[in-house]
Amino acid sequence: PHNKMFSNYTVIHKFLAEEIEKHKKDLDPSNPRDYIDTFLIEMEKQKDSDLGFTETNLAMCSLDLFLAGTETTSTTLLWALVFLIKHPEIQEKVQAEVDSVIGSTRLPSMADRPNLPYTDAVIHEIQRFGNIVPLNGLRTASEDTTLGGYFIPKGTAVLPVLTSVLFDKSEWKTPDTFNPGHFL
Repeated sequence: PHNKMFSNYTVIHKFLAEEIEKHKKDLDPSNPRDYIDTFLIEMEKQKDSDLGFTETNLAMCSLDLFLAGTETTSTTLLWALVFLIKHPEIQEKVQAEVDSVIGSTRLPSMADRPNLPYTDAVIHEIQRFGNIVPLNGLRTASEDTTLGGYFIPKGTAVLPVLTSVLFDKSEWKTPDTFNPGHFL
C-alpha cells in the first residue's frame, strides 16, 4: 500500500510542478487568479528565502490545499448554508453587496474582493464560527523560540489547537455568536 501512496504522491507532485510552471508563464501580477498566482507574486517581492516564499514551499503548500482543501471546502459550504439560513438578514446583506458590486451578468473575480468587505467578513466568520479545522496540521519549530512564556526548541513538533483561538474571549467581542462584524 505504501508504494501505491508514494506513486499517487509522485503523480500529484508532478501535476503541481507543471501547474506552477504554467502559472509562471502567464502570470499577470495585477490580476492574480488563485493561490499559486498570489504566492508567485509574493515570492517575487520577498527575495529572502528565509521568509518561506520558495517554489518548494509553494509546491508543498499547494499539495496541502490539494489534499486537505476538498474536505474543508465542502464543510465550509455546508456551514455557510446553515449560518445563512439561520441568519437571513446576513444573507440579504451579502446578496445586496454582491448584486451592487458584481451584478448578474458576470462571474466574480479576485479583483472584486476589496469591494466586497461584508461578504469577505461573512466568509471569515463562517470559517471561524464553524471551526472547520479545530486542530491544524502538525508543524515543526524552525528555530528556538518562546511562545506564551514556554520555550520551544528548534525541531519540536507543535500541534496548534485552533479552537482555543477561534473562541478566545480576549480576542473576540462576541466569541459565541455568529457575528461578521468581528472581521470589519
